[in-house]
Amino acid sequence: MKILVNGINIDYMDEGHGPAIVFIHAYPLNKTMWDDQIAALRGHWRTIAVDLRGFGASDAAAGPFSIEEMASDVHGVLAALSINRVALAGLSMGGYVSLAFYRQYPKSVLGMVLADTRASADTPEGHARRFAAAERAESQGSAAVAEDMIPLLLGPSTLANRSDIVGRVRAMIVANQPATLAAAQRAMAGRPDSTALLSQMDFPVMVIAGSDDALTPPAEAHAMAASISGACYRTIEGAGHLSNLERQAQFNTAMIEFTEMLQGQRNQ
Repeated sequence: MKILVNGINIDYMDEGHGPAIVFIHAYPLNKTMWDDQIAALRGHWRTIAVDLRGFGASDAAAGPFSIEEMASDVHGVLAALSINRVALAGLSMGGYVSLAFYRQYPKSVLGMVLADTRASADTPEGHARRFAAAERAESQGSAAVAEDMIPLLLGPSTLANRSDIVGRVRAMIVANQPATLAAAQRAMAGRPDSTALLSQMDFPVMVIAGSDDALTPPAEAHAMAASISGACYRTIEGAGHLSNLERQAQFNTAMIEFTEMLQGQRNQ
């Protein structure tokens, strides 16, 4: 299904009934990375997943865009669906978009899952790496991005033993246009530091990290959780950066625990 938001057709899935939780995907994937979590939750929750602008089946933007614009797109989808308050689940870039959503629409957030992501802005070195990756996407295409990213996105156990997951991730990456991959890298490089937001969160928060995540190490994720009053932290053992894909059952257990936290909040 598609909704016209900010001049762009944004593709989304909307399944189940009850309180709404929106899933925001990682770079450089699409909304189908959340299929296993949606299957686990849709019996009790209204589960929504969006393709961020240019990714999956959503329209590409004309020219550069920002993380804040991505968050505005998500908000526009929810407004079109008459959803005023929502829980957010974002992994990696999806976490950046979730934090930007909270910055712009704080009263719309019921709770948040921040998985394999960080609140801080890029270091100068990280900023330079993103711009180099953007140039590589433009010059060599999506397949080159897949070859560069897969060893970083997936943990050693997954790379060695889960050819199905490797193939699924590769297919999602190469289906995206190089221009979108480049624009998203530049958007992530330009995102503001969100660390100050953490102490303001007065709703249920779960921070999740794969034990073998090389891009956002567990120690960094644990420190982020410690900055959020009442947040809980969960490690997904044997997973790399894409912990929800690599260890679906463990991640789903954490998500169910998070929804129970939300339900407890709603019942107070």
